[in-house]
Amino acid sequence: LMAAAAPGPARGSQGDREPLYRECLSRCERQNCSGAALQHFRARQPLYMGLTGWTCRDECKYECMWLTVRLYQQGGHRVPQFHGKVSGGPGGGRGPPVPTDPPVPSQWPFFRFLFFQEPASAFASFLNGLASLVMLLRYRAAVPPAAPTYPTCVAFAWVSLNAWFWSTVFHTRDTALTEKLDYFCASAVVLHSVYLCCVRTLGLQRPALISVFRAFLLLFLAGHISYLSLVRFDYGYNLVANAAAGMLTVAWWLRWCLRQGRHLPHVWKCAAAVLLLQALALLELLDFPPLLWVLDAHALWHIGTIPLNVLFYSFLMDDSLYLLKANSDLFKVD
Repeated sequence: LMAAAAPGPARGSQGDREPLYRECLSRCERQNCSGAALQHFRARQPLYMGLTGWTCRDECKYECMWLTVRLYQQGGHRVPQFHGKVSGGPGGGRGPPVPTDPPVPSQWPFFRFLFFQEPASAFASFLNGLASLVMLLRYRAAVPPAAPTYPTCVAFAWVSLNAWFWSTVFHTRDTALTEKLDYFCASAVVLHSVYLCCVRTLGLQRPALISVFRAFLLLFLAGHISYLSLVRFDYGYNLVANAAAGMLTVAWWLRWCLRQGRHLPHVWKCAAAVLLLQALALLELLDFPPLLWVLDAHALWHIGTIPLNVLFYSFLMDDSLYLLKANSDLFKVD
């Protein structure tokens, strides 16, 4: 019984389990990561690498990863993935691995540029954030604060900006902390998208309903983050929770767009952004080694979302101005 209840072995990626990689890593650490060799490493390491947290062990992992990749390619084998994480027990991944944990993400080998671990994804995340910032400034310049959805749209933009910032940081330097911040902020965007949809489609005439729904979403987000931080960082649960909320938002927006399409000419922008975003999400199902060791499916997905950010904010701008005019016309009639 004790043997059955004992934690199973850590499940790394194929590359991590490769004896050649493990031997290379052990040898590199022995030779370079202690005593005088470690002092020499730190003395010659560029300042920007040290400031972004790259350690001697990280350098060994990087060099041994590429040694393993070259030997795999020479032997005609498929490029392996590396640095798979292990879902831990209680304590957000700090405890021992649990045998029933679902599979967790691994990484393809990427060429590092300066201190950028995944240069294409980091740059694409930065561009998404820049697009969100530009469109937020355009929205605030074009839409008066009196518009009914103004505060919700501005809040959505700030939540999105925060998420793209941490996405950029995470793809620049993947650590346990930056990973959690990226995942948690992405969940906040997903839930705020549900909230934005609810405000626009139901909440303008039902302020009490929207207050209750807002409180529910905030409690759900708090519980979601608490579970992943304090109980277990469960990649499978996080994926299912975000996917369910995302599909709810898509179905909700599309139903509203179909019903309002004849009356609101700008609704096509919302429908197009939602549908194209789902189409782009299919890229995540593609699993191939990075092109030129830089551009993988995830980076392509991030690149594709840049124009969709612009399109959706354009819809929010048009819709807010429409609502403002509709309210003004109503007051004139009264």
